[in-house]
Amino acid sequence: MAWALKLPLTDEVIESGLVQDFDASLSGIGQELGAGAYSMSDVLALPIFKQEESNLPPDSENQILPFQYVLCAATSPAVKLHDETLTYLNQGQSYEIRMLDNRKIGELPEITGKMVKSIIRVVFHDRRLQYTEHQQLEGWRWNRPGDRILDLDIPMSVGIIDPRANPTQLNTVEFLWDPSKRTSVFIQVHCISTEFTMRKHGGEKGVPFRIQIDTFKGNDNDEYTEHLHSASCQVKVFKPKGADRKQKTDREKMEKRAPQEKEKYQPSYETTILTECCPWPEVTYVNNSPSPGFNSTHNSFPVAEGNGSPNHQPEPVVQVADNLLPTATPQDAQQWLLRNRFSPFCRLFTNFSGADLLKLTREDVIQICGPADGIRLFNALKGRVVRPRLTIYVCQESQQAREQQQPKQENGDAAANTFFVYHAIYLEELTAVELTEKIAQLFNISPRQINQIFKQGPTGIHVLVSDEMIQNFQDEVCFVLDTMKDDTNDGYHIILK
Repeated sequence: MAWALKLPLTDEVIESGLVQDFDASLSGIGQELGAGAYSMSDVLALPIFKQEESNLPPDSENQILPFQYVLCAATSPAVKLHDETLTYLNQGQSYEIRMLDNRKIGELPEITGKMVKSIIRVVFHDRRLQYTEHQQLEGWRWNRPGDRILDLDIPMSVGIIDPRANPTQLNTVEFLWDPSKRTSVFIQVHCISTEFTMRKHGGEKGVPFRIQIDTFKGNDNDEYTEHLHSASCQVKVFKPKGADRKQKTDREKMEKRAPQEKEKYQPSYETTILTECCPWPEVTYVNNSPSPGFNSTHNSFPVAEGNGSPNHQPEPVVQVADNLLPTATPQDAQQWLLRNRFSPFCRLFTNFSGADLLKLTREDVIQICGPADGIRLFNALKGRVVRPRLTIYVCQESQQAREQQQPKQENGDAAANTFFVYHAIYLEELTAVELTEKIAQLFNISPRQINQIFKQGPTGIHVLVSDEMIQNFQDEVCFVLDTMKDDTNDGYHIILK
């Protein structure tokens, strides 16, 4: 009986001890969290989370997206939970993207009843390939002349207006559309993922792409520059019917997995919803930049009008057109990259100053930009000038005659001090038209005023200068220019002596 009475007491002691231990455990947890050693902000500061966080625009958690883009293609079932979806596409097949207006009543009233512009791009998902995107696309253009990476299937599209495809941007298309009306755009991707992998033994794994859509609204001048929304998704492109086979293979692999393993993977959805992302940085394409090494700042001999080539703008002096200085700020360095046609690498060198870029070695630049653009960038950084194909020196005969008519002193010092001023003419095309333009600059007249150019031959004969004759000129040859007035018009004949 005594033992029976003691039993509750023992239970009370045990229960009291358990409660104390549990309280101590909770107290310890609170102390650890209070110290901040495992705070969520510290966890998110890890590099792996920083990399993912950089792809998202700020303050997007509670923001209702104005638009939604849906790619009508099934997602892969072989993607783990919390990973980005992956969609397989067939090369050249038309896929629908539904452009949906997701605005609430009264949201963005300034675009109500107006058009917006959307730009669709196919870009690299791998950051390593993003840094060499220009080189990769140029290589693809070389291997597939006349083809585009991304096209619009205009007959199947609905609600798009003024579709455009820039010939210089093979991976970009754009169009206008009214958010209040049903809009579906059909796209075709003509490159496959394995075209950008290192060829080794066949059967290599293809690189993923991203389909990104950026939407802008217009201003009073009908310029669509104000960003509204951007979204993208991850895709892989296979040869025709390859995407269907890959989807079937992934589905069969998942069916063979244990139920516990299947729970770690996402289900396959019939459509792909593009997720919000940062807008793609606009790239300025400089198409009218001067040829390397030629300076357009010399205005001593302007050409008013003439019959020269419209793409050729001759200058009498070969100099470095645009040198990057060590004192250049990162903003100045960005502008220098744009002016010298290195816009694909602006994002990579965002925080580089002039001194940072000039410190890069040839090996560094080639490793970052690839062989072709790397060598070009290194030469531009070092200010290397491209030598002209032909250099000739000319002196006006009237100037030479004035020098010779100077009174000679008895001790002969005047003859020793006499010198003639020659002007250098640099030729690239080695044509008579180009030589005419350069001489017209020298005389500060229009090329139309030069009727013919002759070269004085044996016994004083005048030989008409042709393209073939110029191509046989010796480099750095010297000529004395003599001018003859044409009696029939206001033009001149030039004689090279």
